Amino acid sequence: MKRLLTMLALVSIGGGAQIALANSELQKLIDDPNQWAIQTGDYANLRYSKLDQINKDNVGKLQVAWNFSTGILRGHEGAPLVVGDMMYVHTPFPNTVYALDLSKDGQIAWKYEPKQDPNVIPVMCCDTVNRGVAYADNKIFLHQADTTVVALDAKTGKVLWSVKNGDASKGETNTATVMPVKDKVLVGISGGEFGVRGHVTAYSMADGKLLWRGYSMGPDSDTLMDPEKTTHLGKPVGKDSGLTTWEGDQWKIGGGTTWGWYAYDPELNLMYYGSGNPSTWNPTQRPGDNRWSMTVFARDVDTGMAKWVYQMTPHDEWDYDGVNEMILTNQQIDGQDRKLLTHFDRNGFGYTMDRVTGELLVAEKYDPVVNWATKVDMDPKSEKYGRPEVVAQYSTEQNGEDTNTTGVCPAALGTKDQQPAAYSPKTELFYVPTNHVCMDYEPFRVSYTAGQPYVGATLSMYPPKDSHGGMGNFIAWDNKEGKIKWSLPEPFSVWSGALATAGDVVFYGTLEGYLKAVDATTGKELYRFKTASGVIGNVMTYAHGGKQYVAVLSGVGGWAGIGLAAGLTNPTEGLGAVGGYSALSNYTALGGTLTVFKLPD
Repeated sequence: MKRLLTMLALVSIGGGAQIALANSELQKLIDDPNQWAIQTGDYANLRYSKLDQINKDNVGKLQVAWNFSTGILRGHEGAPLVVGDMMYVHTPFPNTVYALDLSKDGQIAWKYEPKQDPNVIPVMCCDTVNRGVAYADNKIFLHQADTTVVALDAKTGKVLWSVKNGDASKGETNTATVMPVKDKVLVGISGGEFGVRGHVTAYSMADGKLLWRGYSMGPDSDTLMDPEKTTHLGKPVGKDSGLTTWEGDQWKIGGGTTWGWYAYDPELNLMYYGSGNPSTWNPTQRPGDNRWSMTVFARDVDTGMAKWVYQMTPHDEWDYDGVNEMILTNQQIDGQDRKLLTHFDRNGFGYTMDRVTGELLVAEKYDPVVNWATKVDMDPKSEKYGRPEVVAQYSTEQNGEDTNTTGVCPAALGTKDQQPAAYSPKTELFYVPTNHVCMDYEPFRVSYTAGQPYVGATLSMYPPKDSHGGMGNFIAWDNKEGKIKWSLPEPFSVWSGALATAGDVVFYGTLEGYLKAVDATTGKELYRFKTASGVIGNVMTYAHGGKQYVAVLSGVGGWAGIGLAAGLTNPTEGLGAVGGYSALSNYTALGGTLTVFKLPD
């Protein structure tokens, strides 16, 4: 019996050791610049590579090494992963996954083709995009459009387990990637335009068991908040804060979806993410602050409990989702080392916070044309501390239902949407792809029916008057000063994720289809190449066989390219984007292609 107990103890210890080893293995891969093992580059969302074989002196010599067609014609967001000799490439719906063997000239090692009901397509808000797969514990994790979370054997593509994270018949869908942390896979949900209730869920990496779920609104037991210990700008949130700021049961269809990028601080054991717009887009139908939509969350990874929150746009009137990435940096402010969180919100303000405490340090406009608010109140003694000062002329609630509020900047797609920024610790600058677009916004009364659109507003979008001539800018931002250091105008919104490297080069893509490389310090353009279609994917880099490569997915679509992707022509379709981007068809066409670049041999 003693021997049996000893053997059982060893098995138990071994199982724990395997989990720990899997986690240390993933962190080791993330720390190895030759790999690209996580969509965001690392847990801090820096999208920075220490590779410098390609640098500002030779990047102008880049040439195409090879390319790969995905066979899908919708918008291609996200990026491939590279782990060892294998590259993992994903597609939009139907969410096919390819494993390409880099040691065999990109030969297809396996292919996963999920069988999904195509009825999920019309329930997806702004194209059938997917932001990529994740890797951990020798598994590839995919969150499909129909909310099925799948774990695949990384070597064979065999399905190891799958769980349903939502109900597409109610409008719950997925467009986002997932984030593996420790023994968990962290998963969000899409569907804010269908009156769903947002949440983040932790599943067991080993078998898909649900470990915890934190909702964006509802009672404390749902939002996983302690009324005394969870804080908002340093003060306890109070009992059932996710209920008391809603009228009646409106919170049950309150939106606040969580389809953005996640970050993780291993030292604090906290994950960071943002929640989206409250439902409906007609603000008159949901009086109150509508907490905790439009909010930055800091949650304990083990329990899901919220340590602190910050609501950026209380009672949103413009669809300024708060889901954009949280970028974690360690920098000095006033001579003191601080753990910072920087967030470029759809509402046009760039926020810098202390990620330990949730203290608000900076809130400044990162596009000067932003006009819906004058500023964010930064006085801790003020009753309106942390709140934006809304301009009545651009308040869709004050102007009322069935009234067209004109000239609101930014448009609903924000000064930046999901396209992730990058940060270079060498320059201490953030490189931000932005939209330079305004809108007219007319709210109207709408009733809720499960599985049907619950929008309640008609929009049209266009460049601002006296614009630089385009609908986008690629900017360098100082998060401590809250200032733009340089700005590059683009004809269309920059809908591609950026990449910064130790070679002092920053890469990004354009909606016309260019991959561009610029000097990290000055913004000077160093290289451009026209890919097969518009770029809304995220640039990544890796090394294989001693050579550095840069890769990006082309395939126009997403909210900005929805007209092309879905064949829409009415200017107000695509939630107002079709008219604003109608000229895009003169520059590019549909088609999913991975293009990989290298320096000449």
